[in-house]
Amino acid sequence: MLQGLLNSQSLVNMSLYFTRSFLYSLILISSSACSSYRKIPYFQDLNKKVISEESLDNYTPPLIQTQDILGINVSSLNPEASAVFNYNLNRVNGNNYDLSPGNPVVGYLVDVQGEIHLPLVGAMKVSGLTTSEISRQLQAKLLAYLKQPTVNIRIINFKVAVFGDVLKPDVYSVQNERITVPEALSLAGDLNITAVRTDVLLVREQNGKRQYVPIDLTSKAIFNSPYFYLKNNDVIYVQADKTKFATVDRGYRTASLVLSGLSVIAIVISTILR
Repeated sequence: MLQGLLNSQSLVNMSLYFTRSFLYSLILISSSACSSYRKIPYFQDLNKKVISEESLDNYTPPLIQTQDILGINVSSLNPEASAVFNYNLNRVNGNNYDLSPGNPVVGYLVDVQGEIHLPLVGAMKVSGLTTSEISRQLQAKLLAYLKQPTVNIRIINFKVAVFGDVLKPDVYSVQNERITVPEALSLAGDLNITAVRTDVLLVREQNGKRQYVPIDLTSKAIFNSPYFYLKNNDVIYVQADKTKFATVDRGYRTASLVLSGLSVIAIVISTILR
């Protein structure tokens, strides 16, 4: 009889221990969430209660680099003659109705000398130029072969990569030449709640150099940064908060405590009902 009471008391003490541990874990999680929220909102130094304006003077069109692929469309009053320049708009697998990433447009590849090679025109230096500048130069060259030529050019392998603590890390193709840091992060489904918004890293390669650019998304200064507009092949890395693992680990430990507590309570109830 006495032994049974002692065992019951021991089980009750164990139950109280697990209950206190569970409540303590909940308090820690709650206090951590409250203190971390201040780091979550974007552009904290921007007054969002009034309308404000500023000039847009930090955008520059991307300059063509080696390994860029240009899609060139030429039209003129001589359609048959223009067609010879437009073969580059065909798909790699020959099926122009297949728009999948595995069947990209052929395009004109910018070689290591910064040149593309066109029918009749031959080699043309394009590195360091914008697509608009190339269009004007090519249009002038084609006057010798075509009547009233019109040239449209875009970078068909323009892409940015976003990885780290975001919802959908991936490499994203860009249909035009203008994409911003917030737009790229939106394509990736936005930052997770555990991401460090003050420590986003932009990696950019251009002119034979690699740059590592820190970005603070909690400040509106990003809007006026020369890195606000992304370039072809830019990479964005979003670092996870150092407490992310601790949070996940705490969740596992809390779940274990809950299960253990429930088991002890079940044992206590079973013992009492005997």
